[in-house]
Amino acid sequence: MNLVYLWTSGPHEAVLQVALKPKSGIRVAELEERLRKKLPALFPNTQYSFEAGDIVSQVLSMGSSTPVEITVAGPKLEVSRQYGDRLMKELTQIPTLRDLQFSQSLDYPTVNVQLDRIRAGQLGVTTADVARSLVAATSSSRLVQPIFWRDPSSGVAYQVQIEIPQHEMASLEDVRNVPVMPASAKEHSSVYVRDVAEVARGTMIGQYDRYNMQRMITLTANVAGEDLGRAADRITAAVARVGQLPKAVTVAIRGQIAPMRETLDGLRVGLGLTAVVILLLLAANFQSFKNALIVLSTLPAVLLGVVVALLLTRTTINVQSFLGAIMAIGVAVANAILLVSFADTRRFAGADASRAALEGAEGRLRPILMTSLAMMVGMIPMALGLGEGGEQTAPLARSVIGGLLAATAASLIVLPSVFALVHRKSTPRSPSLDPDDPQSPNHHAQAAKT
Repeated sequence: MNLVYLWTSGPHEAVLQVALKPKSGIRVAELEERLRKKLPALFPNTQYSFEAGDIVSQVLSMGSSTPVEITVAGPKLEVSRQYGDRLMKELTQIPTLRDLQFSQSLDYPTVNVQLDRIRAGQLGVTTADVARSLVAATSSSRLVQPIFWRDPSSGVAYQVQIEIPQHEMASLEDVRNVPVMPASAKEHSSVYVRDVAEVARGTMIGQYDRYNMQRMITLTANVAGEDLGRAADRITAAVARVGQLPKAVTVAIRGQIAPMRETLDGLRVGLGLTAVVILLLLAANFQSFKNALIVLSTLPAVLLGVVVALLLTRTTINVQSFLGAIMAIGVAVANAILLVSFADTRRFAGADASRAALEGAEGRLRPILMTSLAMMVGMIPMALGLGEGGEQTAPLARSVIGGLLAATAASLIVLPSVFALVHRKSTPRSPSLDPDDPQSPNHHAQAAKT
């Protein structure tokens, strides 16, 4: 049966959705830890997995029920199962993984009916007769012989199904006592399943999952007490410790780990491109790579401030903190441009590099402080993480506050010193080639020709 429209893969599973009252004061993570200890003791031989209840986490998991999903796929399911068992042993050594289990029912309980064909032939019973009798008795006749009855008064058709009540099919002996009706018999047969077959308990795979037409084994887990990035590194190391993969077997780490890594890699590239683009734009604006590099000298201070702020607030490096770092870089560069532009103007006016840097810092002190303080004060409510969902956006504000604190101090203290050192031997000569610019070298050459 197609299970895509069902909540569970069989009667052995159940899904319970719980919504806590807004003012209950209960932390979800702590409640889950308590339930992980109490539920197995109250209900032995059971497994539990806590799935995300919000739509954002469900979408980020890319179809997985948990943040961590590891798939083992290959042409032979037995080989994939053996490798999955070895991988399970390695993953159990990671203390921060919770609810680690196979998502499929690999040992689903079954009733095996082994037909004695010689005995069945002597009694005039075929394999199809036994199968038809068992299916109708346990799953209803709609799977072997659909019967429809039309109500003459309403004209509505109803499907008539025949099935032995479930409470009367509760043991192996009940299965053995199912009568077998040969297809050609005209009256009830006295042949039972026990007369032509051996009935015993067994196990089999209860669900087959496929990806790209290959059957796969899936391991799922939750993470507690550690951020997903560190847990992903531990999982990658565990996969490497298992050893060489069997022939044609592939292992993929999915869930929230794959999009997280893709997003963080993209943000790292974006952060690097931000610095390069700013450098090129500043070089074109100042017509000097020296001034562009002076402005970018505040970037290490921004990154240091972001890291320190995240450490002090025990916040992880995530998408929000990356975005906050990029925002802090933008404001810090804008403040640095103000100071360098003012200092460069004073240098062209005749002041030496040290004096020009000092006057630039004094002249731009108020605008820089006003811009930075306004940004940081505005981010304080978000950084506190108050309100519903506030913890998700708090890393952005914390990154901005930490980055701007360090950048403001660097812009007013370190940046003037860098400007003075870089321009200590530079002459106040304009790089402009416009003959109408009085400070341009071409202006003096044009005047001499005239």
